[in-house]
Amino acid sequence: MALRIELKPGERLIINGALIRNGDRRSVFLVETPCRFLRESEIIREADADTASKKLCVTLQVIYLDESAAEAENLLVLQSTEILKAIPGSAPYLVAIHDAVAAKQYHLAIKTGRKLAAYEDELSR
Repeated sequence: MALRIELKPGERLIINGALIRNGDRRSVFLVETPCRFLRESEIIREADADTASKKLCVTLQVIYLDESAAEAENLLVLQSTEILKAIPGSAPYLVAIHDAVAAKQYHLAIKTGRKLAAYEDELSR
């Protein structure tokens, strides 16, 4: 079954490491083979990663997009340990992230990472 992706005018998409930008009209793509992709709305740029949880999200993106991300997986463990020390209430998020990565459910891991970043942001207010 094909994956249907709709892009807004000018919206970006990463597919298997290639950055694609849509033209000036809404477009629909059907992806018929397995691939690794992230929509622009799902991406946290490294320059925007101003908290520990957002940095962890960037690491999750690297793990997902790079097939040989052993260094990034090691970094994920280190970042998780530091976040857990600073925010003990983050444990459920971190367990869910690590379980998702172990199961190769990278979109779920990234989504949970974004929830962790929102939780961290809420605590800092």
